[in-house]
Amino acid sequence: MTPVVTEISEDAQLVIAARNGDRAAFGQIYRRYRRMVHGILLARVPPDEVDDLVQDVFLLALRRLGALRTAAAFGGWLASIARNRASDYHRQSEDNAELTDDVAEKSASAPDREAVTVLAVIRSLPEAYRETLILRLVEGMTGPEIAARTGLTAGSVRVNLYRGMQQLREKLGMTPVRGIDRL
Repeated sequence: MTPVVTEISEDAQLVIAARNGDRAAFGQIYRRYRRMVHGILLARVPPDEVDDLVQDVFLLALRRLGALRTAAAFGGWLASIARNRASDYHRQSEDNAELTDDVAEKSASAPDREAVTVLAVIRSLPEAYRETLILRLVEGMTGPEIAARTGLTAGSVRVNLYRGMQQLREKLGMTPVRGIDRL
């Protein structure tokens, strides 16, 4: 667990430097948190909209960085901005979301269709499970990394991953595979 703690304090230092105008520091923050923001958005908006919204989230964060009270809280703060941006997206264009998902599913190749189907099932799960599963399974983040980046407790992440995997297996009609329970 020490590497995560060290990384968080490094992140706080980067946030302070970025707040003081250091663009290179903000670039490092972007590289460290891009997967988290991508995963949060992927859990909530059509896949073909995610990349543009990732950029929106980081632009918003850069503009609002001065309002962040505690540099160490950056991950949770950024996750909130991403969730709010996804909500804004749906308020602005609710009609397009379902159409985009349908078009993507019909035009995908066989392996891609399978991935689109699994993603659709994950997106049908409760929000807490959906987000942590996407961060783990799609973005490749570890449980401790998800906790550190999002501000969730390690216990919450473990529970969300476990219950989310149970529901995902159930919806996909899969039987539990030995060793997969431990994400």
